[in-house]
Amino acid sequence: MATETGSDAGASGWREAWLGWFDGSLAALCAGSVAVVVVSGLVQVSFGAYSMTIVEAWRAVFNPDVVFSWQAWEAFLLGGEVPEMNERSLIVWNIRLPRVFVAALVGMNLAVSGAIFQAVTRNELASPFILGVSSGAGLMILLTLVVFSGMTATIVLPLVAGAVVLNASALLPVIASVGGIAAFLVVYAIAWKNGTSPVRLVLAGVIVGTVFTSLQTALFFFADSIGVVQSAIAWTTGSLTGTDWEQVRMALPWSVVAMVLALVSSRQLNVLLLGENTASSLGMNVERVRFALSGVAVLAAAASIAVAGIVGFVGLIVPHMVRNVVGSDYRKLVVGCLFAGPALMVAADVGARLALSPVQIPVGIVTGLVGGPYFLYLMRRQERMGEI
Repeated sequence: MATETGSDAGASGWREAWLGWFDGSLAALCAGSVAVVVVSGLVQVSFGAYSMTIVEAWRAVFNPDVVFSWQAWEAFLLGGEVPEMNERSLIVWNIRLPRVFVAALVGMNLAVSGAIFQAVTRNELASPFILGVSSGAGLMILLTLVVFSGMTATIVLPLVAGAVVLNASALLPVIASVGGIAAFLVVYAIAWKNGTSPVRLVLAGVIVGTVFTSLQTALFFFADSIGVVQSAIAWTTGSLTGTDWEQVRMALPWSVVAMVLALVSSRQLNVLLLGENTASSLGMNVERVRFALSGVAVLAAAASIAVAGIVGFVGLIVPHMVRNVVGSDYRKLVVGCLFAGPALMVAADVGARLALSPVQIPVGIVTGLVGGPYFLYLMRRQERMGEI
C-alpha cells in the first residue's frame, strides 16, 4: 500500500487548508464586489461638466499610453509631473478616477475597521462610528483645519542640522489616528469595571461620540472664514467632492499597512471570539492583543476619515453583509470586507454625485440612507443582536 511522504502530506494539508478557507461563497462575494466597483467606476467617469460619450470615457480609462506608462503612475502615486496625454484622458485620469480610488480605499478601511472592532468587543453593534473613534478622529481633523486655517499650512520641525518643513495635509492620517486612539481609550476607560461588556462599550461609545460631536460643532464658531466652515461641514458629513491623487497618496500607505496587519491578525481575531477565558487558556495575552488590534482598526478608520471625513454606517453594515455570506471565520471575513467595502462605497458615491445632478450631496448621507434601513432589516430578521 502506497504511503504518503512527509512533504506530500504537508503539501496536501496546505491545499486542504487553502480550499477550506477560500471557498465558493467568498470567491463569489469577491467577484461580485469587483464587478460592482468596475461598473460603478465606469459610470462615475462617464459623467461630468466636460461632455463626453460613455465610449469616449471608457476609451480614456483604458488608454494604453496611460495604463502602461510608468511616468504617469509615478506622477499619480508619487506626485511627479503628469506626462502629456489627450484632453479626455487627462480629465478622466486626473480628475474623475482618483475619486473612485479614494472611495475604494475609504470603503475598504471602514469595513475592515468595523469588523475588527466587532471582534475586539465581541459586539456586532460595534463600529468606528458607534465606538466614538470616528468622532475623535474627526475632532482632531477639525482642530487642524481651524488652527491651521486649512490644509495648506506648514509645520516646521527644528532639527540639529536645520529644519524640516512638513505640509499639514500629509500628517492628517497621523493626526486623525491620535484623535481616534484617544477616543477609544476614553471609551474603554469609561466602560471598564472589573472588565468590559458589549453593552457598556456601546453606551460609552455613544456618550463619547456625542461629546466629541458637540465639540466639533463648537469649533465652527472659531473658524475665521467661510471656506474653513465649508471644509469642516464636508468633514463632518463625509464627502468625496474635490478629491484627487493627493488624497490617494495620503491614504494609500496607511491603508496598506492596516490591511496587511488585519489579514495577518485574522487568527487572533478568531481566538478573541471564543471569549477571554478560552483565549487566555490558549496562551493569548488578551488585553495586549485587544489593544494592538484596536490600534489597527483605529489606523484604518483614521486613514479614511483623513481623506473623506466621517462616513457613517459602512463600518457597521459591511461586516454584517459579509458575515451573512461567508460566516464568522475572520480569515474569510476580513478578505470579504476588503472587497465588499469598496463596492458599497464606490456605488454610494455614484449615487451621491449623480442622483441630484448637477448638485452633489455628501456620500455620508447616501450611506446613511442605505445603511439605516438595511440595519433595521437585520434587526427584524435576527432574534438576538448584540454580543457575538
